[in-house]
Amino acid sequence: MMAAIFLLPLALAISVQTIHAAPRTTLWQIQSVDTMKYSRDLAREKLNDNKFDAVIDQQIKNIAATGATYVAIATPYDEEFYPFLSRWVSTARKYNLGVWFRGNWSGWERWFNYPSISREDLLIQTEKFITSHPKMFADGDVFSPCPECENGGIGDPRHTGDVSGYRGFLLQQYSKASTAFTKINKQVLVLNSHNLDVAKLIMDSSTSAGLGGIIAVDHYVSSPQKLVNDLSDLSSKTGAQIILGEFGVPIKDLHGNMTEIQQSGWLDSALRGLSLTKSVIGVNYWTSVGGSTQLWSTSGKSRSAVGMLTSYYIPKTISGIIVNALDEPVAKAQIFSTVRTVQTDSQGRFQLAYLEENNPLLISAPGYYSTEYHNYSENQIHRIIVKKVHEGILFRLKYLLLQLKKSILH
Repeated sequence: MMAAIFLLPLALAISVQTIHAAPRTTLWQIQSVDTMKYSRDLAREKLNDNKFDAVIDQQIKNIAATGATYVAIATPYDEEFYPFLSRWVSTARKYNLGVWFRGNWSGWERWFNYPSISREDLLIQTEKFITSHPKMFADGDVFSPCPECENGGIGDPRHTGDVSGYRGFLLQQYSKASTAFTKINKQVLVLNSHNLDVAKLIMDSSTSAGLGGIIAVDHYVSSPQKLVNDLSDLSSKTGAQIILGEFGVPIKDLHGNMTEIQQSGWLDSALRGLSLTKSVIGVNYWTSVGGSTQLWSTSGKSRSAVGMLTSYYIPKTISGIIVNALDEPVAKAQIFSTVRTVQTDSQGRFQLAYLEENNPLLISAPGYYSTEYHNYSENQIHRIIVKKVHEGILFRLKYLLLQLKKSILH
């Protein structure tokens, strides 16, 4: 079904980041759910239990159904756990999910009674792990050499005071891991996450730029508004884009006990706020199964929050084409919803995520009047006509001939 409409001029003064139209429209570049309670905590217990593959499959299948584009897998990188990690990764590939590797070396935090390792050990082992297992990774994956690195090794820079040394260590991790992925010809984003207070201490514009201009933060707070404000403040301070590496509710010390409806409502407010925060380009909900914040019970029953997460991971999408009065496509037109902006391709086509139909779309293109578009929905392809600012004699002549042709045909 096609809908065509002339739009009235509207003066606009809007400056937002452009996200080009893509076949799959999402609100965030990374939409993930974390499996740590099972992919890490049970790594040794289920290492040789082939029946556990059914549990892995069910969890990954459920995560994929939410519209997630990634699954966060926290299995340690030690060779002991490589077979277990491979089972999780192969299942993620089965369901077409990118993998966010959020494990670590067990010795960094003394997991599974491993002996402590040094910073140098971590750097060497990480490089070797990547180059020794090239088939483990796929283009587009995310790799964290040392998530919340402040929790192990030589300590938290808030307590040790070694801010400069800690920054240098993070930059070394980023450099060595990125170089290793280049060696195996894989395009993988290297990204460590930090507690917000640590990130505020160690991240400045120079450090964030050295880490690729993206900062990941694991952050649990009492209210959705504080979550949004904290991330916005960090982005403003550093000039970096932000990925929310961990968040979830309820955490008893912060939120007390929550019903399913309360959990879902908190998540709705948080995701709405995050979707409106242009600097936030990714989110990872913690966790899938296990713990107070879980989305599914151990039996696989989904909580109300699953539906809420899905409504943001698979947002409403409008599809359309922008043309002028001559029915010619208008390339590089920008279409703004309340949450995202896209740009038309060479054929004037676009897809755009939105949350509510009652908010008008705003359309802007060089040489055309800025316009509003109302009454749109997902169930039709919208044909939107924009009016040129300056219609020369040739343009008007072509328009008259087009109208004449249409009248003859009808």
